[in-house]
Formats: sequence, C-alpha cells, structure tokens
Amino acid sequence: MLAKIKVWAQEQWLFLILGIAVLIIALIALRVNTRFWSIDTMGSDTYFSWVEGRRILKGKNPYERILEGNMQENQKYATYFPLFYETSALVQAAGFRRYEVWINFYRYIFLACNLAIGFVLYGLTFSKRAWALSLLAVLFWYFNRWTMAASRSVALDFIPIFLMVLSLGIFDCHRKTSLLLFSFSLAFKQIAIFLVPLYLIWEYQQSRSLRNTIAAGLWIASIPLLSSIPFLFWNMEGFIKSIAFSATRNPDSLFGADSIDVIMNLSGLLARIPLLVMLLGTYFVAGQKAIGRYGAAVLVMGIFIGFNPVLYVQYLAWLMPLLLLAVSEWIWVKYENSVTQENKEQL
Repeated sequence: MLAKIKVWAQEQWLFLILGIAVLIIALIALRVNTRFWSIDTMGSDTYFSWVEGRRILKGKNPYERILEGNMQENQKYATYFPLFYETSALVQAAGFRRYEVWINFYRYIFLACNLAIGFVLYGLTFSKRAWALSLLAVLFWYFNRWTMAASRSVALDFIPIFLMVLSLGIFDCHRKTSLLLFSFSLAFKQIAIFLVPLYLIWEYQQSRSLRNTIAAGLWIASIPLLSSIPFLFWNMEGFIKSIAFSATRNPDSLFGADSIDVIMNLSGLLARIPLLVMLLGTYFVAGQKAIGRYGAAVLVMGIFIGFNPVLYVQYLAWLMPLLLLAVSEWIWVKYENSVTQENKEQL
C-alpha cells in the first residue's frame, strides 16, 4: 500500500505541489470573503428564502401569494423549486429562527461551496502540459468581480453552481451520480435548467438508446419533482404559476442593459422568443457534435445571460466556471489534433 502511494506521489508530484498553492489561494479567498460577513443582507434574495422557510413553519404555502398577482410584476414571489425553502424551514426548526442567526449558519455553507468550486476547477483543468491554466482558473474563480459580488450578497447560487460544475466534470465516468447532482442543482435553484436538453443530447450521443435518454431525463427531474410533491398537493395552481412566473414576468436588469426583446417592445412569452431561438440553435450545434460539452454549456449560459429579459448580478457567477472549463476543453482538443497531425506526418 505504501509503495503504491509512493508511486502515485512520484507520478503526481506536480499536481500535489500546485495543490498546495491552490490551498494557499483558497485560504486567501476565505479571508477576502469573510470581510463581507458584516454587511447587512436584509432584503436580499436569500433573505426572502428565509421568509419563505418561516412561512412554511407557520403552515403557510409560499407559492400561494402569486395567485394575488398578475404574473408580470415581481413581488418577491417564491419562484425556485422548493428544496432550499424546505431546508430553510428545517434549519429554522433546528433553532436558527432569527434571520441573523440563520444567515450566519448559511454563510459557512455558501463559503464552503464557493471554495469547493475552486478545488473542482483545479482538478478538472489540471494537465501537465497546461498546468498554469489550473492555477489561473482558481484565481479567476475566487477573485473575479461576479463571484465576489455573489458572495457579498450572500447568494445561495454557490450551492447549485458547485453541484452543476461537479456534475459536468464527472458526466463521462459517473453518469448516474452526475445526473443526480445536476438534479439537486436544479432543485436548489433552476438557473441551469436550459442545460437539461444538453444532458439528454449527450446521453443519446453516447448510448444511442432512447430508453437510456428517457431514464436520464427522469434522473434529472427526480429531486425537483420529489421536493415539489407536497406543494403540488397543497396548491397546484399556485405552485405551477410560481415556477412559470420567470417566463412571463416583466423585464428587469440591474445593469441598465436592455435585452433585444425590450428594444423590440415584446412582452410576456413573446419576449422569450429570441432566447429560445438562440438556445435551439445551440442544441442543434451540440447535436452535430460541432462543440464540446463545456463549450456547449458556456454557450447556453451565455445566451441565457445575454437574451433573458431578467438579469441579476449573481447570474454572471454561473458563467465564470464554465468559461474556464471551456478554455481547458479547447486546449485539450487542440493538443489531440496536433498529436493526430504529427502521427499522420510520421506515417
């Protein structure tokens, strides 16, 4: 056993040395992010997730409020799948009832997921021929403005982003685990929902089995569906309208950068046509195998950010790890092509 460990260490010495550097970088990132912990986050999206958890504990359905609205004006409705609202209620039931105590508990969870994303990116982008990229990926993720902005606003997005990145990274070698992780990601916050067709395309391309593709879809739908069952029985109309609200709500951007639908004076479902057209184009390209897995994912997320009528600062954080993975994928493909070309020349 010791001999095997020694052999592994000799083969992976560069990975271990760089891993120490990554750990030091993560400790610096930890210090930087804890500086935000003194900021008042009352009124943030995560604050309203605490509110929804409190409603559940009081026997109130968080999805019923939308029945009093018009499906266009945002009144801080519960629009995510319910897993985080349910965990919010459980944490409050465990004694963390006051918002200040509750958010202090979740700060550790969010920070752990933030740091874990950096470690996963290091593992997925590392290669001996392009080792500097893995360090750059970690530095880029921890210290770009969008990651720090999400951390500053105690965005719960770090949990689903971590699950999404890990899911993409292990898709080839641990298929069911990958699908289940992605399912959990959607159940916490469904920002990555437009990646679902990509997962199904990849499954069909590799298995050439419609049955396996349907099974993959069921795996992805499993956690959002299971966590939603109580609310479907409680008030199906309220739940469906709350989840669908994101597709009908009025445009909203914190950056003052209008999407094409706003410029063309489109509203409601019509406003989503440019987004859907671009997404369908990406799925077609992915179906032709003209783009890699990470490249397709970054394109889908980029289209969502660039064409969705609603844009908040934490959305940009979803794009950052996918950019790094896509660059790593491009380097790997370029290397494989060069090796293939050299072999042809030798023949």
